[in-house]
Amino acid sequence: MRLGVMFDRGLPPERLVPFARELDDSSADDLWVVEDLGWAGGLTSAATALAVTSRLRVGIGITPAPLRNPMLLAMELGNLARLHPGRLAAGIGHGVREWMRQVGAAPASPLSLLEETITSVRALLRGETVTLEGREVRLDGVSLVHPPATVPPVLAGVKGPRSLALSGRVAEGTILPEGVGPAQLTALRETIGAGDGHEVVMFTFLGVGDGHTVDRGLVEGQAAFLGVAPEDVMMATGTAEEAAGRVKALAAAGADTVVVRPLDLTDPLRHVRALLAAL
Repeated sequence: MRLGVMFDRGLPPERLVPFARELDDSSADDLWVVEDLGWAGGLTSAATALAVTSRLRVGIGITPAPLRNPMLLAMELGNLARLHPGRLAAGIGHGVREWMRQVGAAPASPLSLLEETITSVRALLRGETVTLEGREVRLDGVSLVHPPATVPPVLAGVKGPRSLALSGRVAEGTILPEGVGPAQLTALRETIGAGDGHEVVMFTFLGVGDGHTVDRGLVEGQAAFLGVAPEDVMMATGTAEEAAGRVKALAAAGADTVVVRPLDLTDPLRHVRALLAAL
């Protein structure tokens, strides 16, 4: 299992550099950055984190396909992959439907857009010339002048059954949202239907400490988002040993990478250090 740490969207951007540097000196494997509407750009965050670290893989979780032309996205990803070979993982998703409507970018067919974006971006990163007259994506004989020698994996950040099956068909991995527990994860892997080479990345909330409490509103909101009961929302909370046990349970259920998202934004790496020590 790989262990990653999310740089939460609630943290101000100027904290990313010291956060990334400290994490680079730890035993964690990944740093994941966020692209949510109004918070911060995922590609600029990834570029910054890669530039100030030497070891960590940096994951982008998750670029909304409606906001990114696939040619431009491939150019940006290819550039980062050449500058930092083997250290980039690119997540692409539908984007939150309401957010996409707010900026006039909601597609007629989100599934078509995601599939056409992922397949064309992957082909461009492999150095291919792409012509596509799709339902949502149109490319006419385009290619990268400087394709990366080490092609970064492209993962789909999705949760619905049809999107999960799409991810299993066209992406190299699937990013699953916070709150999914081991029992649910087993079923989701079956829906994805991909083989062992398909990386399943699992986001999970982290809070370490005997007195740590979780906001009920957060639990209920995540439960509604996932379509599960609040008591079924899984988090890596409790003592360090209890949190480590929950992370291990996700790995045992089929998560290749577990990315923890500290709930404490005042000193998030304190919780990460405690978890790493317990693991």
